[in-house]
Amino acid sequence: MSVDGLVIITAFILGLLGSLHCLAMCGGIAGMLHAATVSAPVDHAPRRRWSITLAYHAGRIGSYMAAGGIVAFAGVTLMGLLGQETARSVAQLLGGLFMVLLGLYLTGWWNALAPIERLGLQLWRRISPLTRRLLPITGYRRALGVGAIWGWMPCGLVYSALALVMASGRPLTGALAMGAFGLGTLPMVIAAGYLGGEAGLLRKPVVRQVAGSLIMLFGAAMFTGLTLSHGYHHP
Repeated sequence: MSVDGLVIITAFILGLLGSLHCLAMCGGIAGMLHAATVSAPVDHAPRRRWSITLAYHAGRIGSYMAAGGIVAFAGVTLMGLLGQETARSVAQLLGGLFMVLLGLYLTGWWNALAPIERLGLQLWRRISPLTRRLLPITGYRRALGVGAIWGWMPCGLVYSALALVMASGRPLTGALAMGAFGLGTLPMVIAAGYLGGEAGLLRKPVVRQVAGSLIMLFGAAMFTGLTLSHGYHHP
């Protein structure tokens, strides 16, 4: 398999496993947006509500893809400064480290990503007030806009995925990988909005610990060069 395909698949798995984190971080937002959709003065047919919900997530995933392209472009810049192989090794180690830290956070053993999330608050404080102008949700364009803003919320899971895609060194691959990551998070984030407090089983420590441990295994594989190094030498 090509390195591009491997990065995209790994990003999807990271989104799928790591999205348990979304129950804690995004459950409130997802529930609020779901309530705003139900109470807005629009046609309340289930198909209409589902379409608006998907518009939220299209905006969110679109923001992830934009960030993925930007970060992968930064990887290209890093390659110009350090050389291709050195830069890819650095990016791979960084991606693996972030995945291990994310796994530790998801299991509840250590939240080492909190300082990085606080850095992201600087951008979030500037753009989050824009959401107020788009509420209530009266149509697809407003839902898409709210989702696009939501995609920039500080999140250790997203930052871990971005660290992963930096290793690709290709903006298109970075964007596609973050799109795959967003799709991986989709079932859990939608469930957080629709199930609300009834998602208790998914919040159980044992479920989070299993998912976190699997993410740490992926991260350890990257960190030791077992996942991507072969692809780098054979593009």
